[in-house]
Amino acid sequence: MELCLQYLTKIDSFIWGLPLIIFLMSVGIYLSVRLNFLQIFNLKRALRLTIKAENEGQGDVSSFKSLCVALAATIGTGSIVGVATAIKMGGPGAIFWMCIAGFFGMATKYAEGVLAIRYRSIDKNGEIAGGPMYYIKNGMGEKYNFLAIFFAIATILVACLGIGTFPQVNAISDSLSITFEIPKIVTCIVLSGIVGTIIFGGLKNISVVASKLIPFMAFIYFLSAIFIIFNNHQNILPAINLIINNAFTGSAAAGGFVGSTVLVAIQSGIARGIFSNEAGLGSAPIVSAAAKTNYAAEQGLISMIGVFVTIIICIMTGLIIVTTNVWRGDLNGALMVSDAFVSNMGYFGNIVLAISLVLFAFTTILGWNYYGERACVYLFGVKSIKIYRVIFIALIALGVFLKLDLIWILADIVNGLMAIPNLIALLFLSGVVIRETKLYFRRIKKGK
Repeated sequence: MELCLQYLTKIDSFIWGLPLIIFLMSVGIYLSVRLNFLQIFNLKRALRLTIKAENEGQGDVSSFKSLCVALAATIGTGSIVGVATAIKMGGPGAIFWMCIAGFFGMATKYAEGVLAIRYRSIDKNGEIAGGPMYYIKNGMGEKYNFLAIFFAIATILVACLGIGTFPQVNAISDSLSITFEIPKIVTCIVLSGIVGTIIFGGLKNISVVASKLIPFMAFIYFLSAIFIIFNNHQNILPAINLIINNAFTGSAAAGGFVGSTVLVAIQSGIARGIFSNEAGLGSAPIVSAAAKTNYAAEQGLISMIGVFVTIIICIMTGLIIVTTNVWRGDLNGALMVSDAFVSNMGYFGNIVLAISLVLFAFTTILGWNYYGERACVYLFGVKSIKIYRVIFIALIALGVFLKLDLIWILADIVNGLMAIPNLIALLFLSGVVIRETKLYFRRIKKGK
């Protein structure tokens, strides 16, 4: 077992190493150029659409709710713990490269949103079915269906054994146990009940919960971050200078930090950035397809905002860590961020962080449940939905007690493998993305 774990760890490091990072970044850069850096020149329009989209046309939920579900699955512990991990590995310069990954990831996420609407279908229950599975099969052709099947299998494995269950459940139970001394068995019972109640109501229930929780928790975390950063206002400019300089020079050893090279800063920053915003992994277009809209490009712009929000949260977390100098200590991950909150806000800071982590993790469970469900529908039809939901709730209940490193590493590997068929499809169908974009903006110029 130990030998197997070592081999899988090496495979995991390879998949999330330079090959996949280069592939993901290359697609983002290519799409940015082809779309004339739409993420810069149409950011204002995208932000406006997020709030004021007409929500007309075929779909299950509003564009805003579909964005909230996508953010629910995206803004997880990776936006907090992932940033701390990137800084611990690559130094403050990793924050800069996380932003670079996010910038080009906005174009990738835009393309995913466009294709999600362009090639969506309707299942036998009359609900929208979409995502990479459908734009691979319907856009690239039946002969590429093996890529769609591969993607769907990977999505189910990640939803049930990885991001969607065990890590999030453990994060919730640990936070509640440490901060509020709530027994894990109580967390298990309550969490399973709440999740079951919500997911058996389908996407509409999930979207309602996500649209309430996402703005609330992002606002609370943002206010707390602003307070901590300005509480250390004398370190703001030095911190920004440190982040930019270290991005191109590497980080010297300081305190408990052992130092890193420029390559390590780039690799850790981009890898954690991609893991945080999920641009290119193909998860978000599954729910983007359900948005009520007549225009594929319109949903693409709204989807793009998901990455923008993630960038903001990552920057805030990074500035908290650097301005308070906790990155120089011996702590890592959530403990590093917790130290910054407690040292600036006392016990109240610990409560705010615990609640943020719990809500981030909880909404991630809901989002990934939907992704896994849609993948099941693609592979086995609508009759598999109830069976999938029961299994998912059972795994939530087990997640409180399991410490399965082997399963987590396997899920991490499969999560990376999700990106490969999706990126191939994005390149193959990039011409469709360009045509839909030009068509949309021609209509706008004509006042339609």
